[in-house]
Amino acid sequence: MKKPVFTGSATALITPFDRNGELDLNTLGELIDWQLEQGTDALVVCATTGECATLSDREWEIVVDFTVQRVNGKISVIAGIGRNDTRHTLWLNKRAKSLAVQGTLAVTPYYNKTTQTGLLRHYYTVADSADLPMLLYNVPSRTGMTVTAETYSALAQHPNIYGVKEASGDFGLILKTRKMCPEDFALYSGNDDQIVPILALGGQGVISTMANVIPAQTHEICALWKAGELDKASELQIMCQPLIQALFREVNPIPVKAAMAMLGRDSGYTRQPLTEIGTAARAELREAMVALDLL
Repeated sequence: MKKPVFTGSATALITPFDRNGELDLNTLGELIDWQLEQGTDALVVCATTGECATLSDREWEIVVDFTVQRVNGKISVIAGIGRNDTRHTLWLNKRAKSLAVQGTLAVTPYYNKTTQTGLLRHYYTVADSADLPMLLYNVPSRTGMTVTAETYSALAQHPNIYGVKEASGDFGLILKTRKMCPEDFALYSGNDDQIVPILALGGQGVISTMANVIPAQTHEICALWKAGELDKASELQIMCQPLIQALFREVNPIPVKAAMAMLGRDSGYTRQPLTEIGTAARAELREAMVALDLL
């Protein structure tokens, strides 16, 4: 029986940069400390929200190693390793193992997207490379492809594949996946507006963007559900909806970095081709944060 890499809320952590576009490890350390204080259940670094696409391999190593050392075993650290080159993804998976993370997160190959057979071969090749729990990541809006329930079922048989961050929003697919996969294949919401629905279908929690901004509340949604406080969990999910909409009004992580800058917890700088947040999106974001008494 596979034990979940985590249960509850994992923050898909931003990667702080200074005005010159260099890693800002001082701010990263402060963000990690704050997440721990706020009760987040796990950290996912160097994934989509962490701007993995513009990190060099050396920067990836620095961020992963720094996070593992700073967390010091208090919660699980999961490293994003998804690339559109199987050999590169394999190398990152092996390196993540040597850096002592508790798991990895691997998005489906993008741009040169493959077939379901290709997905099986890709993930099996990567999972074979290290004795380390790996989570799949399905986000068709970014990758242009999806994982079928049949493919999930086949991948779930691998001893190192522990579950999936599901961000397709396709509940037909999710229901079929729950039916076809073993109970120990963990399901995590990849959409902040679907935490409670995923939990209702037997999910283990969420890998969250909004948890950068409201880590305690995101953790609380999951904790309330686990405690049987279903109405309270649903109420909190609904209360967060305006913030969730604002955080995805423009391409992630542009709005979340703007939100963190408003909180005084990050510079707000992204790497090109990402830009600063637009005027209308900023106003919507500020309004949502004021409504939650964050500003």
